Amino acid sequence: MAFYRDNAETYAARDRQPPTERLAAFIARLAPGAAVLDLGCGGGQDSLHLIEAGLDVTPCDGSAELARAAEQRTGRKVEVVAFQEIEWNQRFDAIWAEASLLHVPRPELPDVLVRVLRSLRPGGLIQASFKAGEREGHDRFGRYFNYPSAAWLQTCFDWAGWSDIIIEEANGSGYDNEPTRWLHVTATTGRPSP
Repeated sequence: MAFYRDNAETYAARDRQPPTERLAAFIARLAPGAAVLDLGCGGGQDSLHLIEAGLDVTPCDGSAELARAAEQRTGRKVEVVAFQEIEWNQRFDAIWAEASLLHVPRPELPDVLVRVLRSLRPGGLIQASFKAGEREGHDRFGRYFNYPSAAWLQTCFDWAGWSDIIIEEANGSGYDNEPTRWLHVTATTGRPSP
């Protein structure tokens, strides 16, 4: 959090293009006007894209400094909440968690995934991305990452009670411009009751 506190303006203002292909696939699965939580919205670039797609977006971030930057970009109130403090109950239809849950300490990730699942309505959808690895660590900026393997991540989502879990791998990079193997997860809360 210290990195995002001290570098919020630079981080939020960088020329970051939203992941349009994944965003389009995510949006295509949602009803018009669906309630979406942008979990760990950073500078608000993806929130703005979701808003422009006609969705009812609630941006949030654990960094008050990034939240202020996202508010300026989106014109929306951005809630400041830590993942471990999520208390929403069946409030959202979907959650976009692009490169955010990868900062949750490994021992805390299963509980956070339960909290996130509870915040979704029946049949709700999550899209999340993680930097792949085998053990937790820090990058050259001092940011913590949980660096999961696909198998370990699958176990965490299974334990938390998610359904329809799909984990896809792709090459890319991040803020550090280092080559990165990414794990992109989609999952649901399960089928709504008839």
